[in-house]
Amino acid sequence: MPLKTDSEYIESLRPLKLQVYAFGEKIENVVDHPLIRPHINSAAMTYRLAHDPMAEELVTATSHLTGKKINRFTHIHQSTDDLVKKVKMLRLIAQRTGTCFQRCVGFDAINALYSVTYEMDQELGTNYHERLRNYVTYIQENDLMVAGSMTDPKGDRSLKPSQQADPDLYVHIVEKNEKGIVIRGAKAHQTGIVNSHEMIIMPTTALTPEDKAYAVACAIPTDAPGIIHIFGRQTNDERKYGEIDQGNAMYGIVGGEALTILENVFVPWDRVFMCEEYQYAGLLVERFASYHRQNYGGCKGGVSDVIIGAAATIADYNGTAKASHIRDKITEMIHLTETLYCCSIACSAEGHRTASGAYFVDPLLANIDKQNVTRFIYEICRLCHDIAGGFIATLPSEKDLRHPEIGKYVDKYFKGVASVPTEDRIRMARLIENMTGGTALVESMHGAGSPQAQRVMIVRQANLEFKKNLAKALAGIKVCQ
Repeated sequence: MPLKTDSEYIESLRPLKLQVYAFGEKIENVVDHPLIRPHINSAAMTYRLAHDPMAEELVTATSHLTGKKINRFTHIHQSTDDLVKKVKMLRLIAQRTGTCFQRCVGFDAINALYSVTYEMDQELGTNYHERLRNYVTYIQENDLMVAGSMTDPKGDRSLKPSQQADPDLYVHIVEKNEKGIVIRGAKAHQTGIVNSHEMIIMPTTALTPEDKAYAVACAIPTDAPGIIHIFGRQTNDERKYGEIDQGNAMYGIVGGEALTILENVFVPWDRVFMCEEYQYAGLLVERFASYHRQNYGGCKGGVSDVIIGAAATIADYNGTAKASHIRDKITEMIHLTETLYCCSIACSAEGHRTASGAYFVDPLLANIDKQNVTRFIYEICRLCHDIAGGFIATLPSEKDLRHPEIGKYVDKYFKGVASVPTEDRIRMARLIENMTGGTALVESMHGAGSPQAQRVMIVRQANLEFKKNLAKALAGIKVCQ
């Protein structure tokens, strides 16, 4: 089954025997749990669009291993066109979900490993690349969702892995035998891990000979014995038992991250792609990071498209859409979004063929892309807060809106333009709140009045006539008293 449907993906998670905890309790049914289901729905979009005639050119590819039509998230890039299509696909899916859809990390992991294992085999005479090709064929044939697991807890950042007081703060090999290896440690911030079928372990930093036990790359099922997932908190997790207050109830916010514990997990040799070859850890990290940073102008461009749409809609609902400063701010949001996208396209178009035959992005432009994202997204969100107004941070709850006695007051006093139902305005405000960072930043923006009100006062108080006269005097223009 090279191409699962969205419903087939969701049902394929039910047989997994995952050990997942959240809020101090074990989750027995991951698929239907309100904390996790929105993230599952978002990941399911990567499967749904593979069957959409309008999207399949971007979301599917032809496997160079089997010749079959596969989901692009299991593909090894064979050209710069593949790299460009990846970015376009990510923007498309983000436009549909407004959030993280979680398959990128595993996608980037298999591509980074593909070229690095080839080069390892050429130099060392190992057979890691053949193992990886077999593994990639397996995930393609079964259309599996793979989580990429690179980030270790790290402990004392000033110390190398082998110098840590607790050796488990970086994942490491604790045993090797004729059947495989045993690993122990943890991986942090694991996006989509509890709704993935597989996870790929990778080193998180360059290593020295003393750190060779930490040079490990391998693939394991997410429900393998010894694996425990502790689901992370999110800004809106206590709202997931309602609907409107979530903002993006169908697809969630962020990517459903978890701390994943690896307590003496066995990995058979056919799933091991690096075992103590410390000298290649840094190369693998750099290749993976560049692939992953390539993504952000695509996925964050798509998310920003939604934020721009939300800002423009709330301006309509507030009756401010025709104000020139509102139009200017939306224009700036568009400019920043397209700048992010341009950089992702550029690092893809400037990619090159590796010795393995797979294509790699331009690493300089990929890193510039991610650096831009770390700044521009904040400005896009700031402008959205400015446009929306302070009420997005102070709205009463959905229960208050639905309350038989006080609901009428919420409906009456949170009304915008007369033609728009109050509930629609509240829904859009909640979407903005949850996509742009919650209430604290909004208070900084709108507390004591909107930024535009301050700008009006600044001009009034600045004594412009005095400043004009200063300039005229220096220019030799007669100053009228």
